[in-house]
Amino acid sequence: MEKGCFCKQLTLRKARQIIYFCPMEVQHNESLSMEQLSFEHFREAVLNDYRICCISREASLLGRKEVLTGKAKFGIFGDGKELVQVALAKFYQLGDYRSGYYRDQTWMLASGITTVQQFFSQLFADPDVSNDPFSAGRQMNAHFATPNVDVDGNWLPLARKKNVAADLAPTAGQMPRAVGLALASKLFRSVEALKPYDQLSDHGNEICFCSIGDASTSEGHFWESVNAAAVQQIPMAIFVWDDGYGISVPKKYQTAKGSISEALSGFRKKDGTNGIDIYKVKAWDYAGMCEVFEQALAKMRTTHTPALFHVEEVTQPQGHSTSGSHERYKTPERLAWEQEWDCIKKFREWILSNELSSEAVLQEVEEAAREQVRAEKNKAWEAYQAPIKAQAQQAIDALQVLIDAGYDGGGSVQSIINSLQQSRDLMRRDILKALGTLLQQLNGLPLAESIKQLYHTWKKEGHDLYERYLYTQTDKSAVRVLQVPAAYDENAPVINGYEILNQYFDQLFTRDARVVAFGEDVGFIGDVNQGFAGLQAKHGENRIFDTGIRELTIVGQAVGLALRGIRPIAEIQYLDYLLYGLQPLSDDVATLHWRTAGQQSCPLIIRTRGHRLEGVWHSGSPMGMIIHSLRGMHVCVPRNMVQAAGMYNTLLKSNDPALVIECLNGYRLKEKLPSNLDTFTVPLGLPEVLRAGEDITIVSYGSTLRIVMEAAETLAQMGVSCEVVDVQTLLPFDLQHRILESLKKTSRILFVDEDVPGGAAAYMYNHVMEQQGGYRWLDVAPRTLTAKAHRPAFGSDGDYFSKPNTEDIVETVQSMMHE
Repeated sequence: MEKGCFCKQLTLRKARQIIYFCPMEVQHNESLSMEQLSFEHFREAVLNDYRICCISREASLLGRKEVLTGKAKFGIFGDGKELVQVALAKFYQLGDYRSGYYRDQTWMLASGITTVQQFFSQLFADPDVSNDPFSAGRQMNAHFATPNVDVDGNWLPLARKKNVAADLAPTAGQMPRAVGLALASKLFRSVEALKPYDQLSDHGNEICFCSIGDASTSEGHFWESVNAAAVQQIPMAIFVWDDGYGISVPKKYQTAKGSISEALSGFRKKDGTNGIDIYKVKAWDYAGMCEVFEQALAKMRTTHTPALFHVEEVTQPQGHSTSGSHERYKTPERLAWEQEWDCIKKFREWILSNELSSEAVLQEVEEAAREQVRAEKNKAWEAYQAPIKAQAQQAIDALQVLIDAGYDGGGSVQSIINSLQQSRDLMRRDILKALGTLLQQLNGLPLAESIKQLYHTWKKEGHDLYERYLYTQTDKSAVRVLQVPAAYDENAPVINGYEILNQYFDQLFTRDARVVAFGEDVGFIGDVNQGFAGLQAKHGENRIFDTGIRELTIVGQAVGLALRGIRPIAEIQYLDYLLYGLQPLSDDVATLHWRTAGQQSCPLIIRTRGHRLEGVWHSGSPMGMIIHSLRGMHVCVPRNMVQAAGMYNTLLKSNDPALVIECLNGYRLKEKLPSNLDTFTVPLGLPEVLRAGEDITIVSYGSTLRIVMEAAETLAQMGVSCEVVDVQTLLPFDLQHRILESLKKTSRILFVDEDVPGGAAAYMYNHVMEQQGGYRWLDVAPRTLTAKAHRPAFGSDGDYFSKPNTEDIVETVQSMMHE
């Protein structure tokens, strides 16, 4: 075979690109000379890519079978996208980040992020992190992740590894955080103070690769993220896998003009403007994709211009997922086209037509791929089953002791033994269910003690497998930060609350180069309440900056920046607007540490303000919604700005994400300025008694405490001694049961809150009454006093009748005192 044979159909430039970026070798991004170009090397690179494509396809085919036979619960696979992903993997470099779609298995195989065995371990939901290193059985298949912190919570050298932000399933949920991951490169390049952090970035040369299915581009997440990237000019490479459908709905019902690249044509960057570059490639055109990707991504690393890569003519050989058949909604013509234009089939034809291999060699590659996938799948299943089978055998041995002692419960014990011995696909729940049912029959007999011990031991072990890591468990945990009380000079000045914060942020930005702050109106005017007034001019436009009105991607920016080791303080101007950004906080941030089994941390701070201001949209207190949707984050509700500063100090010493809700009506209230403003800390989860009392405990937080304190003073004049407790944080809540200690003293308790009925007040009630056992210490029924079910009406009268007021508290306490 002569080199000229393949050069007739394949340009030498394209061949060089394929060789150069072959994943079999680690090379620097420099041009190869013509002398270095080796036909044999080129051939090996192509065959290696074909091998990976075949392995990935076999994993998809066999994975579907494992679901249909019941070994796996559900499966979603990347078949049809193999060729574009092996081409893309050539340009995925050390330091880069991927924020991707759950059909990127080929990309991850080609990049060395996953093995076939690990892929199947996740499909089987193996909770052993050494088998499923991405999620320890907590996420479905093809949800990948790479650690960003070590076992002690210290940041890993992200610039020297290929990185994956933990995949999540909500459609387009990967887009907002991709904005932050790409923005980090811009900040590492442009902020002089960040230059020493070269373990986190190589001068900002990293790209964030973001993949998404074509139908998901209909989500608002996609459009807001593209706009944010275009405005900010950040290296965000968006790859759209266009297979023509969103499950059963064709793209003519999904996308304007039936083409996402056409729909986005107005975003195209021109000289002297911002915007994005747009490229179109065919999913079966191996050489063409390599050429486009090399040039486009090299430009992006240099200029940070974001780009959209519209990958057209993608096929989906097995349909959308294991839950249905695409034959139900695709025409016979479409199905025939997909068979003809399958990317691996076309790749195979291209290899043969260019005489890069023989039919016999390709058949050997294909058979070897089938054998490898089958073998690695079996290893994954055996590794998953081994501890379960060992547990089953231990249960059988314990049950046999019952039979040997003369108890068989009418054959029920032997029946359980037979079931455990004969079952091929055992799960932990099968063993526990069998033992739990038997214990109900044994009903406390002495013979049951060994069974009972096994049952409770294994139940605890099972809970530990799935419950750990909701929050950081190392010394980087926010709840482990030791308290440093605020100190005051004898003549400490008394200034406005916003001035406290302004001085605090100034000291913080001087001390820690990794901290950035952004949001609507944060930069130039220093936020609407002046917490950052004058600080942009002092610390720079790349550290304190404005954003558009786009709360979703403000949160997304914070997520991505935090994943890369920067410490973002992202401002949502009013608490009511948090709903725009709640989805990534709930589905991504709050679950991240848990769903990666502690391997990824995202220490962002969302700064916002709320409570008590008049009007429907600036006075909300949807705390119940927040605390129930953000388990995995901390929720801080400081009563004043000194407390807020102390909480910021605590959080910045940790790796945990948090929401800090400042009092909207407290910025012009006077406070004493601590002398250790930038070092004192407020512990999380520890309530503070603001007023000691003997007759009743009143529990609240935030702005409402001022009303509670007024009521307590009025009640004191009536002879009622109120103990007022500030919970300080709702997540975590009263870790040392300090409220219970107060209740033991007063025997009466009232929870006051301005959330809707059944919201945060009910949450606090549940903790104290049920979890802390507070009901044992009551002389009268406990009460909650909340706002109304409707939104706060506008105006002072609207506020008075919509939310608890001083008179309401006094009246309620008087009623309780007379019971």
